[in-house]
Amino acid sequence: MEQLIAYFENIPSIHRSLLLVGGIAFFWFLEGFFPLAQFQYKKWRHALPNFFFTITTIIINFTLAFLLLNTSDWTVTNEFGMLHWIPNLPLWAEVILGVLLLDFVGAYLPHYVEHRVKPLWMIHLVHHSDPNVDTTTANRHHPLESLVRFVFTLLGVFLVGTSIGIIMLYQALSVVSTQFNHANIKLPKKIDRWISYLLVSPDMHKIHHHYRLPYTDTNYGNIFSIWDRILGTFSYLDREKIIYGVDVFPDAVKNTQIGSLLKQPFDKYQRPTLDQLD
Repeated sequence: MEQLIAYFENIPSIHRSLLLVGGIAFFWFLEGFFPLAQFQYKKWRHALPNFFFTITTIIINFTLAFLLLNTSDWTVTNEFGMLHWIPNLPLWAEVILGVLLLDFVGAYLPHYVEHRVKPLWMIHLVHHSDPNVDTTTANRHHPLESLVRFVFTLLGVFLVGTSIGIIMLYQALSVVSTQFNHANIKLPKKIDRWISYLLVSPDMHKIHHHYRLPYTDTNYGNIFSIWDRILGTFSYLDREKIIYGVDVFPDAVKNTQIGSLLKQPFDKYQRPTLDQLD
């Protein structure tokens, strides 16, 4: 465990880049052999706007990375945060708790809030408006959403008191997990269900991308599914019934144009309630 954390404390930028690119390439390859949905699209053309938003996310996170480092150094030096308030915590437990709590504060919590606060939902809509969810959808986030999620991650580092090694490990797991659970791959249902008892599986997350409430407002998790199960936001829908997109934002052309997607958070849009959908 010491060697693992030491590696992530000094992980080269090229290794982080290879993890991102390699993950997309790996799941893209699997999608060709074990597709869940038979999309009628040109895969590269669909991927272009998603790659654009992946690049903007990388730029924002890279530019602000010094804040994570400085905050982490401060919490470690001053022994501040939840991990420092548990006496005699072994390293393996610190790593597991650190990743678990960062997943909650840095991923589940902002995702939940984005679905509850209208201006944030409008920003998050860029992610949900993809009509063909595959592994490239994973990082399809408006630059404003990348900022929102960075703020929550920074808050998580401050509250949890994680070292930079744990932060880098968490971010690596987060990248691979989101590529995995967005990938257009068809696992055997039993295997997918077993995975979903602890981790967010592809079928579990695809339910979140169903075009209608109440399913859109469930299954917020990124790495661990336990937060949805504990907090009552877990739902199940047979994967054959899932339809991607947003029911009141169905313009397939605008939802694939970078310019339109950048302006999407500022478009007039009224999210329906469950009563209105009925």
